[in-house]
Amino acid sequence: MYALKTESHFDSAHFLNEYEGKCENLHGHRWKVVAYIEQEKLQESGEKKDMVMDFSDFKHALRELTEVFDHTFIVEEGSLMPETIELLEKETFKLSIVPFRTTSENLAKYFADKLIEQGFNISQVEVYETPLNCAIYRP
Repeated sequence: MYALKTESHFDSAHFLNEYEGKCENLHGHRWKVVAYIEQEKLQESGEKKDMVMDFSDFKHALRELTEVFDHTFIVEEGSLMPETIELLEKETFKLSIVPFRTTSENLAKYFADKLIEQGFNISQVEVYETPLNCAIYRP
């Protein structure tokens, strides 16, 4: 089995709706996203012969996905009053509204699904909230 790994980072704020503890309050992270591809055989011909794939394609795909969240406030859809969203947007805050609770577990699945949609053979995605704590999703 052959594998490739790439990673990307982004900074953003979030909070956990309906959670009792520190994370119910608005706070930020320097998120790290690590994605893995696995396949049994290397490419057999062409410029990518003896490669899983071009690292550049994999790296750019992940970085484009994480860039969307960089320096935004990630908000679970329906977790804030419409008036709050409207006022934040009026103040020109950059919001990323997602249809899931903003946990690292859900973000790991989100990034894996998006990469798979692009045709990458994703075996695992890790999303780190801190340097020592991460969630792992294996499709």
